[in-house]
Amino acid sequence: MTHLFDLKLPFWRFAGNTLLVSCVSLLPLLLLYIVLTPGFASMLFDNRMALSRFARQVVTNGLPVVFAVNYVSFFLYALMKEGQPSANVPKHILLVDLPVRIVVFVALHAFIYVMSADLFGSFGGDKWLALGVVGPTLMRSVFFENISGVYLYSTIISALPLYTTIIELILNEDSPRIRALRRFVYVFSGNAGQAAGRVVIALLLFAIYAMLVTGFAALIVWLQRL
Repeated sequence: MTHLFDLKLPFWRFAGNTLLVSCVSLLPLLLLYIVLTPGFASMLFDNRMALSRFARQVVTNGLPVVFAVNYVSFFLYALMKEGQPSANVPKHILLVDLPVRIVVFVALHAFIYVMSADLFGSFGGDKWLALGVVGPTLMRSVFFENISGVYLYSTIISALPLYTTIIELILNEDSPRIRALRRFVYVFSGNAGQAAGRVVIALLLFAIYAMLVTGFAALIVWLQRL
């Protein structure tokens, strides 16, 4: 992770690495979503208009959301890594990264929906309607029931190497709490090894991230009903 996302890299290379990671995580989930949605593959194959709109949705909504979330996350990682050396840096990255991910993911969905209504006539060209569907859409995304679920889990997959790296740094610290956590990871992972334990911790953090996105979306829906 360090050599791919470093502040010393030119912007275009940093952004290019982020774009590559975003595409690699996004494409397999798109294919999975198409396969799992009944009749969706045949509709895209038989209807050029539907295929064109789907491709536009991915390019103008999905990829920008996944790229932006990843870019902010990788930039925070590089920024804190380059700052004042401290044992607390990895923990600070995790504490800052999760809420930033949630805000960027939700805010970009809202912004892009409004822009899609304005530029492409989506949602009948109604910007308020576009804003109104953000909450319900993101509430269902955690269950992989819509295309936003693809984007949500794509941001999780692309962050897995970053989080396992940060967790490894945390587990290498020497403090009573970290030693206790390290023993738990070793016992929990067993024969699977330390790497499996780091992955499990990362997945638990991502589960929290997904639940918080759902909770944030539910809050939006509740506020809209007031």
